[in-house]
Amino acid sequence: MTHDHDLVLQPTTAQREAALNPPPGRNGGDLVVETLAGLGATTVFGLPGQHALGMFDALRRSSLRYVGLRVENNAGFAADAYGRMTGEAAPLFLSTGPGALTSLAALQEAASASAPVLAISSQVPTAGLGGGRHGYLHELPDQSASFRGVVKSVHTVRAQSQIPSAIAAAWTSALSVPHGPVWVEIPQDVLLAPASLPVVTAPDATPQELPPRPELTAVAADLLSRASRPAIIAGGGVVRSDASGKLLALAERLQAPVVTTFGGKGAFPWEHPLSLQSWLEDRYTTDFLEDADVLLVVGSGLGELSSNYHTFRPRGRVVQIEADLGKLEANHPALGIHADARLALQALLETVDARTDPEAPARVRALLSRVSARIGAQQLTLEQDVLAAVRRALPAGAPSFWDMTILAYWAWSAFDPRGANTMHSAQGAGGLGYAFPAALGAAAADPAHPAHPVLAVSGDGGALYSIAELATARQYDLPVTWLIVDDGGYGILREYMTDAFGEPTATELHRPDYVALAESFGVPGVRTTPETLERDLTKALSTPGPSVVVLPAVLRMFAPTHLG
Repeated sequence: MTHDHDLVLQPTTAQREAALNPPPGRNGGDLVVETLAGLGATTVFGLPGQHALGMFDALRRSSLRYVGLRVENNAGFAADAYGRMTGEAAPLFLSTGPGALTSLAALQEAASASAPVLAISSQVPTAGLGGGRHGYLHELPDQSASFRGVVKSVHTVRAQSQIPSAIAAAWTSALSVPHGPVWVEIPQDVLLAPASLPVVTAPDATPQELPPRPELTAVAADLLSRASRPAIIAGGGVVRSDASGKLLALAERLQAPVVTTFGGKGAFPWEHPLSLQSWLEDRYTTDFLEDADVLLVVGSGLGELSSNYHTFRPRGRVVQIEADLGKLEANHPALGIHADARLALQALLETVDARTDPEAPARVRALLSRVSARIGAQQLTLEQDVLAAVRRALPAGAPSFWDMTILAYWAWSAFDPRGANTMHSAQGAGGLGYAFPAALGAAAADPAHPAHPVLAVSGDGGALYSIAELATARQYDLPVTWLIVDDGGYGILREYMTDAFGEPTATELHRPDYVALAESFGVPGVRTTPETLERDLTKALSTPGPSVVVLPAVLRMFAPTHLG
């Protein structure tokens, strides 16, 4: 008897010929790039280093496009954004030791945001593995140990024959729900040694799906169908699983108001009659969600930012759909459904009963009116005008990437992204320097349409983390406009310290002339004002290639509601 799992696909004549007569001049690095190409990769990010040169040499003989950044952490941010925009695992080539470790902050952000990044690092020669102190350049006792608490999986290669399987396994891990970064390390001698193995043609890597358990979705559907005041919190898992359409259909069937988390921006139409928008750092929104008799949480762990700094106390029944098992019921008891958001929402759509609630849109309007009145009473017209100017200047559908800066904190709550998967920030891990290199990665993800602009928004403090990537933007002529809000320091930390201690310390910065600095890289720059921001930003976004717009302004945050 022959079973399906016993069947082995036989190679074609061309494949047999290639296997018997592999081309000369290949090394272990060729096995890396051949495997990536066979898996469907098209673009590689990274930075060369001594131990990794075998991989970079092999790029010459491959069809893969290379985008080289100037700092490993920035290359990681670029790969993160590429993975978010495409849903593909973004290869990231790194060297050993300092080069590898410099990427850690970016990989933490990718892990927090479930962005699929396939980091491939070199290692010291094979003889140096195992913790002995041989004195190799860049040597660490256990390099992979530095990454185990950050990435989804770690794969160490010790022979060329292991390369295709290790990379395929890592690829599968990165793209299995929940997505995330993975780590592969290959010793220098394995990468440099001549390769006699056949060309890698068809690596097998099928990501695993995560369907919901039907008995749990049946209970959830019954709870939602009988609810009198249902509400929905939609997180980043909805965006990552491309489930926005299913969320919209379910919300309309249930007549359930929807609020999106900061990571879930764009998961639900901003102006929809059931849209509570994203005002999660607001007590009125918190009260509204606490009052729901059934609260459906999809693709969110209800962490610090999504729970108004852990002041949220739901009084009704909570149903939580979450692909990350560690987040399931981590903060609130719930009917926990460990599943991909898209598959779980589809199961609910097939089983929930339609509800009628003509008062739901009115309750949404009343809440948004109360939020607007609270903000309006704080005399923050400059901040609102600046954010509105950015929104008018940015074409609908154009992606934007936001650093950890005051304007971004406003955007989390108040910015209409006008589409799913169009607004991204570093609020997963909260590190500085994300916006500009991430925007470069997003621009590289759409090479067929270089006229499509990408916006990056930074403060002057965050901008200094990634200023070197102006060279990358110019070298690859990437259509990224970088808005730098220059307030002379770490603005939000200045506010926090002043509120807590009466005056700030270590928050003020000497900074360069950003316009002149951009122009020194061959990137056009302009200094703008709040009154001319819309015009200058519109012009920059409509001009091919990179550009910088500098806005000198001191912005303030709206008052928090979680401290009382």
